[in-house]
Amino acid sequence: MTEAAVRIGDAGELFLSGVLDYRSGPDLRKQGQALIKASTAPSLVLDCSAVSKSSSVGLSLLLCFIRDAEAAKKPVSISALPDDMREIAEVYGLTELLAHP
Repeated sequence: MTEAAVRIGDAGELFLSGVLDYRSGPDLRKQGQALIKASTAPSLVLDCSAVSKSSSVGLSLLLCFIRDAEAAKKPVSISALPDDMREIAEVYGLTELLAHP
């Protein structure tokens, strides 16, 4: 199992990686929120290309990070949304909300 992590890049990319589930979610939430708040980038890209597996917790994290970015007045987009997260979003009717470029 891949350990979950979140880190921010110089251009405002928030990189999520590993398994996003109930074990990793609370820590990732706190870390991601702090990284978004501290970022000086004018916009934010939520990069999910290194997410190996996700439950609904991963989707919840994305929604929280979108809300954090909006509170910081930063445009946000999502990159490389994994199939399992996309399927969960479809079940909950959230695909339009996550359809950022």
